[in-house]
Amino acid sequence: MSPRKNAYPAVLLLLLAPVLFGCADEPATGADPTSPSARTEVVPEVVPETVPEDGAPTSAPPRAHESIEVPTLPPANDRGIVEGGDVSWPQCPKGMGIEERRTLGLPMPLETAEYVVIGLTNGPAFHPNPCLASQVEWAKKNKVMTSAYAVTSFPDEATTRKYGDEGPGDPETRIGRLTNVGYQQALWNLETMKRAGLESPAVWVDVEPVAVWEWSDDVAANQAVVTGVVAGYRDAGKRVGVYSIEGLWTPIVGDLQLQLPEWRPAGESSRSAALERCGGDWMFQGGAAVMVQWLEDNRDRNVTCPGESVQLPLWFHQY
Repeated sequence: MSPRKNAYPAVLLLLLAPVLFGCADEPATGADPTSPSARTEVVPEVVPETVPEDGAPTSAPPRAHESIEVPTLPPANDRGIVEGGDVSWPQCPKGMGIEERRTLGLPMPLETAEYVVIGLTNGPAFHPNPCLASQVEWAKKNKVMTSAYAVTSFPDEATTRKYGDEGPGDPETRIGRLTNVGYQQALWNLETMKRAGLESPAVWVDVEPVAVWEWSDDVAANQAVVTGVVAGYRDAGKRVGVYSIEGLWTPIVGDLQLQLPEWRPAGESSRSAALERCGGDWMFQGGAAVMVQWLEDNRDRNVTCPGESVQLPLWFHQY
C-alpha cells in the first residue's frame, strides 16, 4: 500500500481535530443514576447545544428548569396485629328483641379493642338489632373504629312475596325472586345503619346456619340469596367481605367463589388458634383473610391478620 495515499487522511484528521474534540472536556449530558437528582420526581427540560456562525460548538446559557410535580402518597402504616371486637343483639341488655332471639346482656369489647364490627340484625334478616343505636353511641364514646356486619338468611314464602319483585333478578323465576330478596335484605340493613347513625365504608356478609330460619336444601337457591345481598351492598357503594368458614359456607352455598375478603371465626379457642386461620389453607370462597375471631370469656374478640392493618381504613370508620 502507498505511503503517499495514507498521508491525506492523516492531514485531514489534524485539520478537523478542533471541531471533533473541542467539547471533549464538557460533562456528559446523562445524569448519574445514583445521584440525588436522578431520584427526584422532577423532569428537567433538555437544552440543546447551539452552533455559532464560526462553526465552533458552544453550550447554550443555562436556563431555569421546568418541572412536572408528581404527587406522592404517604407510606402505608402497617401496625402489625391490631385487636378489636364485634357486638350485636347478644350484647344488648337482657330481654330485648324477637322471641326467637332474646338478648343476653353479654359484655362489650375490652378497653384494648381499637375497632368494633357491629351487627345490624336480631339474628335473621329483616329484624333489626334492638340496641344498635346505643352500641353506636358506645363506639363513639370510646372512639373506636366501626364497621358493620349482617346475618344473611333464607326467606319464607311470605317474605319472598313481599320482597321478591324488585331487584336485579328476574321476578318471573324462583331464582330471580330469591336474588331480589337478598338484594332487599342489603338495602334494608343499610337503612337500619342510617337510622342508627352507624358509619362504615363496608358491610360483612355473615353466612352461617340460622336456627328457625333454616337455609334450603337447594344450593342454587341459597346462592341466589347470597349473591343478591352482595349486589345490594355493592350497588350502594359499600365494600363487601364475607364472614364464614368452609364448614359453614359449603353446606349452604356449595362451591360458590365470590373471591371477597374473608373474616374467619375460630370458635371458643385462643388468639393464637385464631391467627392460624389467617393462612390460605382456611380460605373458603377465594378471598384473603382480613380478620379472625375467637370467643373468650363470653366476648367475641378479633385481630387483624398479619399485614392487613394497612387495610383498616377500607373497612372501618374512625369516629
